[in-house]
Amino acid sequence: MDIAMLIGGKAVQATGGATFTRNDPFTGNPATVAPAANTADAIAAVEAAAAAFPAWSQIGPNERRTLLLKASEAMAARVEDFTKLVVAETGATAPWAGFNVMLASQMLREAASMTTQIGGEVIPSDKPGTLALAVREPAGVVFGMAPWNAPVILGTRALAMPLACGNTVVLKASEQCPGTHRLIGEVLHEAGLPDGVVNVVTNAPADAAAVVEAIVAHPAVRRVNFTGSTRVGRIIAELCARHLKPVLLELGGKAPLIVLDDADLDAAVNATAFGAFMNQGQICMSTERIIVDEKVADAFVAKLAAKSKALPAGDPRGHVVLGSMIDLAPAEKMDAFIADATKKGGKVVAGGKRTGTVVEATIVDHVHDGMRIYAEESFGPVKPVIRVKSVDEAVAVANDTEYGLSAAVFGRDIQRALAVARRIRSGICHINGPTVGDEAQMPFGGVGGSGYGRFGGKAAIAEFTDLRWITIEDPGQHYPF
Repeated sequence: MDIAMLIGGKAVQATGGATFTRNDPFTGNPATVAPAANTADAIAAVEAAAAAFPAWSQIGPNERRTLLLKASEAMAARVEDFTKLVVAETGATAPWAGFNVMLASQMLREAASMTTQIGGEVIPSDKPGTLALAVREPAGVVFGMAPWNAPVILGTRALAMPLACGNTVVLKASEQCPGTHRLIGEVLHEAGLPDGVVNVVTNAPADAAAVVEAIVAHPAVRRVNFTGSTRVGRIIAELCARHLKPVLLELGGKAPLIVLDDADLDAAVNATAFGAFMNQGQICMSTERIIVDEKVADAFVAKLAAKSKALPAGDPRGHVVLGSMIDLAPAEKMDAFIADATKKGGKVVAGGKRTGTVVEATIVDHVHDGMRIYAEESFGPVKPVIRVKSVDEAVAVANDTEYGLSAAVFGRDIQRALAVARRIRSGICHINGPTVGDEAQMPFGGVGGSGYGRFGGKAAIAEFTDLRWITIEDPGQHYPF
């Protein structure tokens, strides 16, 4: 399908009519033909957002709430349209696409509830006759960049709370799912948000760096948020630092799931399989390291292998659990991970095969430091089991990474499991639950190589507003000279 950008409330093509094509990763057929924006188009989007900011920032919180609630309902009503695009552009399954729409709709609803929670405080002043206020105000134009792996969730998250806080936004669509991200803008516009409040820019992969730099450098842009790889996140952070633009980064992960010796093994297996293989393991919170106490490792691995072998993989339009990976190169990377691990002593106990961009649910046992799969983010359905001798070793392995987004601990002794969870360096940790989980009202983000800042609920208010000190003083106050 052919799409257009959304700039200033209008569907527009790129200057000169340039386009690029996103192919279906499973079939290889064209999925979307999108405008290939240049820097002039990017600047036009920022200027449209800047022009809309004064009016949008001044409307009452309940009017913003009403519009965001309408957008939430409108998004939920377009689940079929979103699903077709997500499956075609990313190779994901329909259930994953449907979940994306549901959670994204909830994010808009949660953002709507936050419009009246953007408060301040009165601070005692030492100056007689002075009323000192701390006031949160909209920052200006917010530039959001979202990836393809949870396209509706992350595209919506990039703009929901910025809008609730009174900012206007420019969303740079992922080159892998331009149609899906453009549909988010269409939903918000059709819900009644004024022209220019939401703008969506699409660009060819070769033009991404120039487009991003033009937008970040524009004086009207006051906040940036980026969800994506740690490698690109470092580039974005350096660019924003050069222009003194605050940036919220949600980056890669190598999420550990620790199975203690007193864990409910069936519960741990179910959570591990879900966290490891949902969306082919292409989630920032995906279970990337399965750390198991050696006293229960044989039983746990046998159960996990049996579960993994039973998960069908294939055409995402069929009745499968694992669909296509995003492209051929990441799928081939899974072959390299398996070859490296088995060469160094790892044992494949489930899966291990690939057909084009479809990779089976794969478990590699007896993984240790020195294997690629131990340290590198796989972002795919090939998962390592690391056997440990003690709780201290489990924690050490869990923390043996630059990343720190999500984690999980399984154990029946909750106080013991909580003590382990407290020792793991991560922004998120679940006890007796999977590493993959999100709710619109939760503070979502990581530490270390997984980024900084928090999306979600009240935590996001600080990210997308300016805190100002304002005083009302006695005009007749005493001065020393």
